[in-house]
Amino acid sequence: MGIQITPSLLNADFANLEAEAARIPGADWLHMDVMDNHFVPNLTLGAPVIEALSKVASQPIDAHLMIADPDRWAPSFVEAGAGSVTFHVEAAAAPVRLAREIRAKGARASMALKPATPIEPYEDLLPELDMVLVMTVEPGFGGQKFLDLCLPKIRRARELIDNTGGGLWLQVDGGVSLETIERCAEAGADTFVAGSAVFGADDPEAMVRSLRETAASVSSS
Repeated sequence: MGIQITPSLLNADFANLEAEAARIPGADWLHMDVMDNHFVPNLTLGAPVIEALSKVASQPIDAHLMIADPDRWAPSFVEAGAGSVTFHVEAAAAPVRLAREIRAKGARASMALKPATPIEPYEDLLPELDMVLVMTVEPGFGGQKFLDLCLPKIRRARELIDNTGGGLWLQVDGGVSLETIERCAEAGADTFVAGSAVFGADDPEAMVRSLRETAASVSSS
């Protein structure tokens, strides 16, 4: 598995998500940020929007659940058409059971960590997962500045993933741009969420290509 770019539609035009997805045909996934105004201080979209977009978009959907009680709600996002569902371990009551349920329903299971949450206590959980998401900003709002203090955690996550011998993806989300993606790739990330960098560009598809090329140049060196 090579570099993957997953643009966040949090920074897209919510009035026409189908057209926004069509502007980035080269994206590997569409990253959908689900916020409930409880786990994070923002309210965005839910399963019905993901279900509608999954029927018209050519890219698979990567649902990032920044919500309370993901144990209850995460399975419904698989049923809505998400190909990957990420829950925050800080909010999950039974993360192993939840990851297994997501996988059993046919989606990739991913665990997200807020910037202050260490990866080490969850090493034994890694075999139950398909991806780990390291947040490089505090979750809740797009357009935030990248937190360099998260780079050591990305490196530790990469080491733990490699030690498991599995094929987990290591995703980063928050402040990813041409200026920061190189540092993330050097630290071991291979899957990148970029919102404002993509949809704030004059040519979003060209930005997707540039982000991929920049990260790939590091990974291949």
